Order: sequence, then structure tokens, then C-alpha cells
Amino acid sequence: MQDDNRDHLPAEASTLPTPPTVSSPLPVGSVFSGPEMFDYGQRAARLLAASSLLPAAFKNSISDCFVVLEIAARIGASPLAVAQNIHIINGRPSWSAQFCISLVNSCGRFSQLKYDLTGEGDNRRCIAWAIEKATSERIEGPPVDINMAKAEGWFSKNGSKWKTMPELMLRYRAAAFFARTYLAEYLLGMGTIDEAHDIAASSQGNPAAAVEALLVDEADQ
Repeated sequence: MQDDNRDHLPAEASTLPTPPTVSSPLPVGSVFSGPEMFDYGQRAARLLAASSLLPAAFKNSISDCFVVLEIAARIGASPLAVAQNIHIINGRPSWSAQFCISLVNSCGRFSQLKYDLTGEGDNRRCIAWAIEKATSERIEGPPVDINMAKAEGWFSKNGSKWKTMPELMLRYRAAAFFARTYLAEYLLGMGTIDEAHDIAASSQGNPAAAVEALLVDEADQ
């Protein structure tokens, strides 16, 4: 049996060095919370704006990257994840549906998001649900069905994915409804990309409908 060489080492050699003390840790929180954070935000935004990993809309835009940092701080998400999942549709920032699902699954308040699909044809319906960890209660979002998609004009718009991928669109819209109902503080009043496109399509050429759609959208938030 081989000797354990550690027994023959000097005491000082067998002692792990003490990690250095960090005198100025990485700041966290709102980039508008004070001069130090504002300065940090500007430096971080310059680095983000120069990154090749960011979507084209944010490249070389320090001001937009600064806003991304603020949003990321407010919802506790990675700035890169925020930049990759937020899009400007008709002048309004919108989240991807996948990001809404990710927020629900990672916020710590619910179990993994699941979907109940029932009915056939125009009555095909989806409800997104999860178990609230604090109460063990099943929490359901508002139902979405094909009849709704047709009545709202989502189904008939040019290039609509509702015609070609109805099962996926039902899940995405149901997940967005769930997130907007129970995680409004994370979405910061923003809808999803699909919702923004659908509102624009259903209101095209009808100013009154456009105003009504935006009012309903704001009320939902």
C-alpha cells in the first residue's frame, strides 16, 4: 500500500490559500438607481452593443442595450436572454412566446407549465396550467380556441401560422395568456410577438378597430 504523501508535507504546504477579499463586487440592480450603477450600465451597454451575439436591432445601439440592462435587472434575467427575446413590433416592444414560457418555468412560483388540449376542428381548445408551489393549487390561464383565433382575425391574416401550425399556436397563445395573468410584473406590460402581429393584422385598414384592439391590449396588461 502506497504512503499518503500528504502526511509528509509541511503544514503550510497542506493548507489551502485564503481566497482574496473582493472589495468591489459586481453591482446589481437598476441602472437608474444611482451614479455608480448608471456608470456601470453605460460601460456594460457599450460591451453589449459591440457583441456579435446580439440581434441586429441592438448592435451598435448603446442606448437600447442600456434599456436591455434595466429590463434584465427588473425581472432578474440575463441581459443576453432579454436582448434575444424582445422585439419591436409596430413601435411596441414585445416578448417571444418562448420567453414567456421560460419565465413561468423559472420564476420559482409554479411547476413546469403544462397544456390541456380538448375538442376538434374550430372547437379545438388549449388551457395552459401549472401548480402554484405556495398553495399546491392548480392555476389555469384563460382558454384559447380556434374559434377565438378566427373571430379575432388571427387565423385569416397573411402568412398566419394558425393555418399551418394550429397546435403550436394554441400552446403559445395559452402560455402568453397565463404569463400575462399571473406574471404581469415580469412582462412589464409587454405582450408577445404573435399578439402584436395579430393585433396589427386584425386592425389593418380599420382605425377604429386598431384603437379598440390597443385598448383591450392595455386592459389585459
